[in-house]
Amino acid sequence: MSLTINLGNLPLLLDEESADLRLPPVSDEEFYEFCQQNPLLNVERTAKGTLYFMPPVTAWDDSRGLLFAVDLENWNRSLTVPGYTFGPTAGFRLPNGAIRAPDASWIPQERWEALPETERFPYPHLCPDFVVEIMSPSDRLNVLQEKMQEYMANGARLGWLIDRKNRVVYVYRVGVEEVEVLVDPATVSGEPELRGFVADLGRVFA
Repeated sequence: MSLTINLGNLPLLLDEESADLRLPPVSDEEFYEFCQQNPLLNVERTAKGTLYFMPPVTAWDDSRGLLFAVDLENWNRSLTVPGYTFGPTAGFRLPNGAIRAPDASWIPQERWEALPETERFPYPHLCPDFVVEIMSPSDRLNVLQEKMQEYMANGARLGWLIDRKNRVVYVYRVGVEEVEVLVDPATVSGEPELRGFVADLGRVFA
C-alpha cells in the first residue's frame, strides 16, 4: 500500500537518526492547510516542528475510546454550566507551539468564551483543562508519558493516560510532581478537578 503526501509548497525532510518526518517551522494556517490536503493522515506537530504521524487504531480500540467520551459528555451535560467536550480529531495549539490532539478533552465554558475569536481558528490557542490519552497497540508508553507531561506544563489541570493492555491508569495533576498509578481500577474519579465525574474503566479495559 502506498500513500501520497501532498506538501503544497512545503519541503519535507527526513531525520535519518529518528526517522521522523519534519517540516520547517510553519504557521498554524500552513499546518492546517497541510492537514486539509492530507485528510487520511492523523498527524500532530511537536513544539520543535516535527511531524508525528499516528496510525489508525483498531475498530475495537476506537469503540472503547468512544465509550469514555460518552461518559465525559454525559457528565458535561449534567453541569449547571456545561463546558465543551472534544474527541480525538480536535487539535489544540499549546503555549509551547505544539499542536496536539488528545483522545478526549474538556474545557469549561468560561475559559473557552474568554478565548478571543482570532485564537480559536484553526486551532484553539490553549491546552484543555482535562486531557486523556488512551494507548493503542502501536503506541509507546514513554512517548505518551512525555506528551502527558507536556500537557501539564502547558495548562492542563488533570490528565489521564490509560494503558488498556496492562489495565493501568496514570493520573497527572497540576502542582503534583508524583504521577498516581492506578492498577486495574473499575472506575476513576475526576475529583477534585472535575467534580462529580466518574469514568467506567471496566468498559474501556474490556
